[in-house]
Amino acid sequence: MTIIAETAIDWFDANARDLPWREPDASPWSILVSEVMLQQTPVVRVLPAWRNWMARWPTPAALAEDPPGEAIRMWDRLGYPRRALRLHACATAMVAEHGGEVPDELDQLLALPGIGVYTARAVAAFAYGQRHPVVDTNVRRFVSRAVAGDPDAGPATTPADLVACEALLPVEPGRAARASAAFMEIGALICTARSPRCPDCPVVSTCAWKATGKPMPEGPTRRPQKYAGTDRHVRGLIMAVLRQSETPVSRHRIDLVWPDEAQRKRALAGLLTDGLAKDAPDLPEHYVLP
Repeated sequence: MTIIAETAIDWFDANARDLPWREPDASPWSILVSEVMLQQTPVVRVLPAWRNWMARWPTPAALAEDPPGEAIRMWDRLGYPRRALRLHACATAMVAEHGGEVPDELDQLLALPGIGVYTARAVAAFAYGQRHPVVDTNVRRFVSRAVAGDPDAGPATTPADLVACEALLPVEPGRAARASAAFMEIGALICTARSPRCPDCPVVSTCAWKATGKPMPEGPTRRPQKYAGTDRHVRGLIMAVLRQSETPVSRHRIDLVWPDEAQRKRALAGLLTDGLAKDAPDLPEHYVLP
């Protein structure tokens, strides 16, 4: 089945997006940062945030020298700000345990704070050219369609997904890493969930899903999650006030961001619990970034 990988690599070599973390001289740290930022966030939003982050903190040691609140402030409106805390914790651990470098062994990557199976494998493959199945939603969909003939791979990655993807990878590690990047790009740009561009797909002639007539998944299509008016929305409004202030923010100022008192209190309590905000020292009812 490596013919799929070789075909995908040829397509990727000619059609891959020009992204800075794909440059030959991209550091492992810059790749790790991009992978964390790209989780649940489109490339168009990540690019400026990634550039600003790398300009300020080009190494793990540079980030570790600053308090975690500065990472949250730099994260701005990228969403899911706990990822900023995760990167700061990773940088601190790398300085303490790996001489300020991103480790190149999978088990060491997995041991970093907040780094899961996908991110660890992505860094090992894309930063160090190792042979690991790198499986996100786009890869699972592409492999499910191209190999199994199924329109959808299900809601979450399973061990079977890793096995199916690894079976497609070339033996040579660098080539396998290139194939993983190619699968991801095809899934993101061509083999999309709702409007796949099958005529443009490099493996359309052997695609098992195409051969079955391309039936779409049964049941309702998954709708995008609502954001406006949710607790996550209110958390974001409070975080914006904290990021923009260089001094402690009063409870009165936070009360102005949202009219529903119960929801506002719940959102603030969640931020305090998650470590994204903390009580200001010696100032009751005032809050700051950690």
